[in-house]
Amino acid sequence: MQTQGPTRLRTSDTEREEVAEILRAAMAEGRLDLTEGEERLATAYAARFRDELAPLTADLPFGGRQALARTPAARAATRRSVSRHASLVLIIAGVLTGVWMLSNATFFWPVIPLTFLVIGLFKHARYGRWRPEYTFGHHHRH
Repeated sequence: MQTQGPTRLRTSDTEREEVAEILRAAMAEGRLDLTEGEERLATAYAARFRDELAPLTADLPFGGRQALARTPAARAATRRSVSRHASLVLIIAGVLTGVWMLSNATFFWPVIPLTFLVIGLFKHARYGRWRPEYTFGHHHRH
């Protein structure tokens, strides 16, 4: 059986909707005017293959993902997520401090795990949401 050229992958509704959200955010920022934005949205919803979606956001800074992260909904979700993370760190700090008090240890050993938990919380607050590239010394920018 012979294969003809590279196989094109079909796109999903989820992928089309993600590109549409990026385009709407770019329109809200003023990077795309209403006419061009509507044309790109129509093209995104009509796309059948993944390679048809990439050119729609290629000329936007960071592929338009930075604009998407600055939308009010994304910022509110980030605040809620960081708040939950901070609450979890405080609960763990309380439990570890309680265990330390019961252990009668002279050295405040909970400072060691709490240091890493607080660093993780600061990274979460800084970058908006947790991703694998934020850990283990990876410094990739997307």
